[in-house]
Amino acid sequence: MAARKPIIGVMGPGRTEVHTEPVDKHVELALELGKQIAAHGWLLLTGGRNIGVMDAACRGAKSAGGTTIGILPGPDAMDISDAVDIPILTGLGSARDNINALSASVLVAVGMGPGTAAEVALALKARKPVVLLATNPEAEKFFSGLAPGLLHVAGDVEGAVTHVKGLLAAQQGGAAGGAEQQQQ
Repeated sequence: MAARKPIIGVMGPGRTEVHTEPVDKHVELALELGKQIAAHGWLLLTGGRNIGVMDAACRGAKSAGGTTIGILPGPDAMDISDAVDIPILTGLGSARDNINALSASVLVAVGMGPGTAAEVALALKARKPVVLLATNPEAEKFFSGLAPGLLHVAGDVEGAVTHVKGLLAAQQGGAAGGAEQQQQ
């Protein structure tokens, strides 16, 4: 039986009105991260909507021939990203954050907002590894205090991908010490 492809969750802000940092920076990072996820043959999971980080990561993955999964909050596909291959309509609203957290082999948060913080917290609670990219030091300190050893911080997309590779290798019993990677 062939091994299942890892699912990499990419979470991040959709809009700027509740965030302190401009979403444009996060969108650029998410676009490149989506491309890298596809290039490594991993599946991409996002919130599936046509805004912010979720849309950018999906567009990046699609542009590189990847497969995208969107876990949508509503009961219909009204605001779905055109770059989602597999839409999962939940009708759960923000409760769908738990599906995002539990379904990802590794979760990467690009930027931080209330919804992203919920997804990161749920992933850490489930003992899932999380990589933070372009987040603020306060968020990094808070989350690392909740789950030492599960939280990793990357300075750029390349660093995030390096963390993901190491974490996946550790999950598969490979690369000795991969799970021990800490903050850059």
